[in-house]
Amino acid sequence: MNIKNYVVITVTFLLLTFTIGSSVMNYEKALKEMEINLKERSLPLSIDNIYSEVQKNIIEPTLVSSMMANDTFLKDWILHEENQTEKISRYLESIKNRYNMFSTFLVSNQTGNYYTSKGLIDKVKKSNPENAWYFKFKETPENHEINLDFNKKLADSLIMFINYKIFDDKFHYLGATGIGIKISYINEMLKHFRLKYNFNVFFTDKNGEVVLSENEFNNPDKLITIKELDLANKDLEFESPQLFEYKKNDKTYILNGKFVKELNLYLFVEAKLDTFTGEVRKTFILNLIISLFVTILIIIIILYTIKIYNKKLESLAAYDSLTNLHNRRTFNDYFEKSLKQFKRDKIPKSIIFLDLDDFKLVNDNYGHLVGDDVLKRIAAILKLQIRDSDSISRWGGEEFLILLNNSNLEQTFDIAQKLKNCFENDIELNNLVKEGITASFGVSTFKEDDTIEKIISRADETLYKVKNSGKNRVEKEV
Repeated sequence: MNIKNYVVITVTFLLLTFTIGSSVMNYEKALKEMEINLKERSLPLSIDNIYSEVQKNIIEPTLVSSMMANDTFLKDWILHEENQTEKISRYLESIKNRYNMFSTFLVSNQTGNYYTSKGLIDKVKKSNPENAWYFKFKETPENHEINLDFNKKLADSLIMFINYKIFDDKFHYLGATGIGIKISYINEMLKHFRLKYNFNVFFTDKNGEVVLSENEFNNPDKLITIKELDLANKDLEFESPQLFEYKKNDKTYILNGKFVKELNLYLFVEAKLDTFTGEVRKTFILNLIISLFVTILIIIIILYTIKIYNKKLESLAAYDSLTNLHNRRTFNDYFEKSLKQFKRDKIPKSIIFLDLDDFKLVNDNYGHLVGDDVLKRIAAILKLQIRDSDSISRWGGEEFLILLNNSNLEQTFDIAQKLKNCFENDIELNNLVKEGITASFGVSTFKEDDTIEKIISRADETLYKVKNSGKNRVEKEV
């Protein structure tokens, strides 16, 4: 495995490990925080809000019912004028309208008559199950109570009755009076908590039986019963809020309960854990996808950077940094392939070995910066004059080697002559060095039994002859 692949695999592994690991850790942390928030804040706060709302809606009706029980008119009517039904019906009607109650009632203990704003509507009897509430209330030591009842005579609606006992001045029991109010607001409140907070809210009696829940969810299969809390055969007995956790159909539920003294009922707020973990899970998946996308993007950037860096390294290794021509090592590789191709295909190939004349004087007289500019300009001229199918190399210092494909000795000689003239007449070179730039050229061609060393040696010998005989000429091998 090369270093590039090793680096990419290592970085990818580390990034993916960090991304997935941190996402999972954040997910686990979010789950714990969500559960703690649910148990310690959301559920208790919701149950307190509902409790406060119930209390707020009970205060005024309770005061009205208490006022009726202590009204001297009502007491006098029971004692002396019960036969005058119109008086009590008008009284109950006025209370009902004044305080916007659903119903007002009075039960006389002396006659058992049940009065409402419409007058006498019934007579309470122990044998009638619908009247059991009255006789039970009469026997209790409490002076008032709150009942919830589906009363068919009152439009089959869930009614909250606030009942007060009536006593004369000597505390003799005279009967019961009170008001009935529709509690549809409770259903709306329960619905609000379900839709907004995903909480299921319901009320149970002391035996754990659900007596009040949202109408849309008033289904025993959808509601928790006390038996599922492993408290079967036990009454609910807690005054302060309690937290329960249970499983139903392999789903975990968290339940917060509180006793509502005014209703003599227990209020429960239930949360299905999956509902809340589902939101956390969605966030986790979204964050993971985003993180993976960013990770992949980083990996792509790293790969691209490595690719660019490798290209630069390859370029540095293969090309001369000043002239951007092939360096000696790369040219040797190309030379070797070309020689094998020549021996196989027999297509002529030749080389030009050139050396700039008196280049040391250029550096001495004009400085190395000008010398570098001269070398770059020479390279530019060579690139313009030599075909793309051929190869040019900076062999060393001021020496250049050109390999020409499909070119015999005579053709290569002509090309060298052309290059010599280009150097002499180039305006840019003449501007750089006022004496002008010339070069000496040695030309040789490939032979059947050649090696790289032999070909270059022949071209070098030819170039040496030119250098020793006046320079600025092209000479080909004999």
